[in-house]
Amino acid sequence: MSTPPFSPASDTDLAVMHQQLGRPVRGVLGIAARCVCGNPTVAATSPRLPDGTPFPTLYYLTHPGATAAMSVLEAGQVMRELTDDLAMDEDMRAAYVAAHEAYLADRSVFGDVPEIEGISAGGMPTRVKCLHALLAHTLAAGPGVNPVGDRALAVSTWSPDRCVCALPGSGG
Repeated sequence: MSTPPFSPASDTDLAVMHQQLGRPVRGVLGIAARCVCGNPTVAATSPRLPDGTPFPTLYYLTHPGATAAMSVLEAGQVMRELTDDLAMDEDMRAAYVAAHEAYLADRSVFGDVPEIEGISAGGMPTRVKCLHALLAHTLAAGPGVNPVGDRALAVSTWSPDRCVCALPGSGG
């Protein structure tokens, strides 16, 4: 099994993520996706936090614009629509199960945490629970890996191709 390709998190990245989230970051393994300006968009997070807490969300969305866009979609009932689509579309359902398995494989490289065994993120593999986590997976893994994250990105007003960071050091 190979390690997912994360860039190391610099002190500047950690400071930017602190600003993005409004709190200190925990258990950062690296940066799984970046804004076009270079700021972190997705943090890769350890499956066990430094205080020992199990943490299933390997791919954690930090970008404020992306986070806000997913919140808008969630408020607009997009999760229910996507869950309905999963129930009716066999190919989408199979791809979502494969995304769940890929997520677990990526995370397993960083340790076995029995408390979260078989648990990925965002409701995978059977429902849509958190578009933030699913978009983070899409941004980290690339298009075609997570069909729900891909669809959330497609209907979102946010794009990874333009910077809206408005943070020090950003292009926005």
